[in-house]
Amino acid sequence: MILLQVNHLTKNFGGLQAVSDVSFSLEKGEILGLIGPNGAGKTTAFNLITGFIDATSGEVLFEGKNIIGLAPHKIVKRGIVRTFQIVKPFLNLSVLENVVLAAFLKNPLRSKATSEAKRILEFVNLTEKLDSYASDLTLGQQKKLEIARCLATKPKVLFLDEPMGGLNASEIEHACDLVQKLRNDGISIILVEHHMRAIMKISDRIVVLQQGAKIADDIPHNIVKNQTVIKAYLGGGE
Repeated sequence: MILLQVNHLTKNFGGLQAVSDVSFSLEKGEILGLIGPNGAGKTTAFNLITGFIDATSGEVLFEGKNIIGLAPHKIVKRGIVRTFQIVKPFLNLSVLENVVLAAFLKNPLRSKATSEAKRILEFVNLTEKLDSYASDLTLGQQKKLEIARCLATKPKVLFLDEPMGGLNASEIEHACDLVQKLRNDGISIILVEHHMRAIMKISDRIVVLQQGAKIADDIPHNIVKNQTVIKAYLGGGE
């Protein structure tokens, strides 16, 4: 079942077309990878779909309803939430307090929000850091916290923007496991990532952008053999 449908999405910044007539879909329970060279339009596409910038044209249908033009907080309430390339926790609050704040969206009672936050922190393996300040976490732990805050809003679709950026090999492996665990928990996922081994391993399907346009949409096995993709990105065409 198609959960999210992007149709002819376009964004112009003056004379620059950052996203050009891009269309793709996300099935319920799917992990969709979004790749391409720097400047290909990946994060801009994320920003358009999640309401952080306005589209020049096109539509985004979530559960059959167009969400283009909605404010980010309204999109979150509908069930779409995202992380950012640069993590943005409340550094002077504890790990638990960071997640409780997000949990208030669906749990107005503090006791219930706190209980839900603790459950989520256990899910992402941050229970031992529950009382630590967010500023004291490693980058890998802050990325987990970012995901935990998203989970507290009870999303149906989770957009992950370079969740493995800056992590070491062991942390990348754990991040892959977490993404698959999230899907097994019923969350559909779209992720931008430059670690090719990781994204090819965990994605059911890959969409490739180049200069704002979609150049491929296929399963990972076919993407790595696609000559257009190899020239544009995988083979160093960046």
